[in-house]
Amino acid sequence: MPSVPKIAYLCTVNKESVMNKNLILALIAVPCLLASCGQKKQHDDIIVQHTEAPKPQAPIRMQDYKDVKDVQWLGKQYQVEVSRTADDSLRMVKDENGQKFVDNRITLKVIRTDGSVFCTKTFTKAAFEGCLDDDYRKTGILEGFVFDKAEGNQLFFAASVCHPQTDEYIPLIVTVSNFGEVGISRDQDLE
Repeated sequence: MPSVPKIAYLCTVNKESVMNKNLILALIAVPCLLASCGQKKQHDDIIVQHTEAPKPQAPIRMQDYKDVKDVQWLGKQYQVEVSRTADDSLRMVKDENGQKFVDNRITLKVIRTDGSVFCTKTFTKAAFEGCLDDDYRKTGILEGFVFDKAEGNQLFFAASVCHPQTDEYIPLIVTVSNFGEVGISRDQDLE
């Protein structure tokens, strides 16, 4: 065999070896590239978890309460007593899920220091109907009634008709004059 210079032989071997490696890499890379370029199958299915609306329970009643405050009014001491009671005799209301709620009756007493009653009034939602829209007449309950202030010849109370178990309500003002006359209006000043 003719003698090939060592440098020429090494160059020939390296060229063949590099070409073989490139060929192997190309054979591996082409299928990988083809697989990665293929489009994924798109699904038009939308998966939504099925949730059932809560089933109505027995009618829900608010807890009864009683609040008594001492009030200075027209130079004399009085006691203002407000009590709320869930009343089954009133028409129940339903929410959007059909859950029933018992409406409330609120009793207000203004008592003199000698124990005699100056004024006693009982309120249901019907007393506030002139201040309510159709939605609250139908789906609201009388929820709150609290003493606010004594000013001039009137005692002021804040009341509310609400959608049960929500923060939605209509604020109301109830006044009692020194003659025992009751006034009801919608509270326009929300601070």
